[in-house]
Amino acid sequence: MSAYLHLNQAYLMFGPVAALQDLSFQIAPGERVGVVGGNGSGKSSLLRLLHGLVAPSSGQVLAQPGLRQAMLFQQPRLLRASVQNNVALGLWLQGVAWRTARERALQALQQADLAELAKRPAYALSVGQQQRVALARALSLKPQLLLLDEPTASLDPHAKREVEARLATLATLSAMAQAAQDDQRLSIVFASHNLGQVKRLATRVLYLEQGRLLADLPVQSFFNRELLGRVSPEAQLFLQGELV
Repeated sequence: MSAYLHLNQAYLMFGPVAALQDLSFQIAPGERVGVVGGNGSGKSSLLRLLHGLVAPSSGQVLAQPGLRQAMLFQQPRLLRASVQNNVALGLWLQGVAWRTARERALQALQQADLAELAKRPAYALSVGQQQRVALARALSLKPQLLLLDEPTASLDPHAKREVEARLATLATLSAMAQAAQDDQRLSIVFASHNLGQVKRLATRVLYLEQGRLLADLPVQSFFNRELLGRVSPEAQLFLQGELV
């Protein structure tokens, strides 16, 4: 099984400041990776590095040739156009003919239970609806790797449940596709301050502190405080503080 992404001693510098330091790990097909850490630990920088929005200052970020990626930001990034056209534009930018892009956009909205919003202007939607539309737009690209930067942080409890339910469905579908070819399986990497969400959705957890990767564990092991303390006392202190 070949990895979708491979980081090899990757650093990311902003002037004299090291946002990420000496990161080496892989993202395999079908994984659901939760990225946790305090404010300023490097979570958002890591996602941008994985997506190619920033280049490593040194080291390597190696992607499987032709890897299809999409990224969802904390704040929905939608145009002042209809919901359908917002989704279609991403496909059109990938070279899909406009009529076909609109048809596929409507299918994506139907799958996300958003078809009734297709003709509405995106700016008139609630923040929760906008985030669900942004997720549908990302998924319409049929990514192999989906990157999510605090996807529910700015949402109310109801909207959080809606977005998380959609992600849980994606995780279930990916798990059911284990018999399929590896390159057809969806991997999800998401940064989150919500440890309950990480526990529910992730199969693996990365803990960052000051840009360094101090723990990389299966989700059950990360939430085992005794085991976590042996691997990374810093991660154990973080977990204790967040669960108080």
